[in-house]
Amino acid sequence: MNAPAPLPPERLSAAEILRSALAGLLDGLPPRQAAGAVERLIAAYRGATPTGAPILRDRADVAAYAAYRMPATFQAVRSALAAFADAVPGWAPGDHVDVGGGTGAAAWAVSATWGGERPVTVLDWAEPALAVGRELAAAHPALKAARWQRSRIGPALTLPGTDLVTVSYVLNELTAPDRAALVEAAAEAAQAVVIVEPGTPDGYARVIEARDRLVRAGFHVAAPCPHSAACPIVPGTDWCHFAARVSRSSLHRQVKGGSLAHEDEKFAYVAATRLPVAPAPSRVVRKPQIRKGQVLLDLCEADPSLRRATVTKRHGDLYREARDTDWGDAWPPPSG
Repeated sequence: MNAPAPLPPERLSAAEILRSALAGLLDGLPPRQAAGAVERLIAAYRGATPTGAPILRDRADVAAYAAYRMPATFQAVRSALAAFADAVPGWAPGDHVDVGGGTGAAAWAVSATWGGERPVTVLDWAEPALAVGRELAAAHPALKAARWQRSRIGPALTLPGTDLVTVSYVLNELTAPDRAALVEAAAEAAQAVVIVEPGTPDGYARVIEARDRLVRAGFHVAAPCPHSAACPIVPGTDWCHFAARVSRSSLHRQVKGGSLAHEDEKFAYVAATRLPVAPAPSRVVRKPQIRKGQVLLDLCEADPSLRRATVTKRHGDLYREARDTDWGDAWPPPSG
């Protein structure tokens, strides 16, 4: 397999550059072998009992899994960062530390959210993942100078002072004490912390645990919540999560079957900061229901509370905006 060649940045988004770089990773790896590696790795990550054997055995494993999972991770983190950026207008991180970042999807998402170059450090224990992340970053001008550092994510973790810490799809791999230590280390080191987990009840519970810890450390919740008070969802009755649309590659279709060109990545997140925030007045927390002459929006509000808003044609422009509003958007939409 050849390393991905640098691509011209003109007229290419970070997502497009990443897609091309990931395709380059699979050069020389037979599609059936790549699909088999992904299926084995998914089974290993979902297993309840550790086997003691390394999950990512070699570069081929990492390349196949990165091609399969990085686009979804990128889109989920990018969605969370976009909501955060809306709540802290005019701010951009001067530097960024990605904890447990593996092949660097969050670093790509940060670059897609805030343009320009900045010092970036990706920490992970798996050296093969860091090596592949370094190869991929060579395709993106803003990430060529990123540092890829092997580090155990555990109670002894200390982080350098930084503007932004991201932690994506990591907490589910840690014990409760290690999760607490990681969030506390991030809160001590950073001005802003963005945590993303799978959009499952367990993922939401881990996000709420981290959210509460960040608020106790003096952080303000920027997104998705329109407040920093306790979540109004009664524990055990529901969970807050969102969806990001992901283009499906041929590898996705081979592993999952089906012919759709896209899928939705479900994720839960919290974005919090020590900076002043202007969170959304309310947040759409379920897919809007569009019916004849009306749109039903399930909202989390600043009181804090949950309520369903019914927007009808009688609301004029607001009705037209409601029809264009998506799950996870601020409501009402920002003017201008």
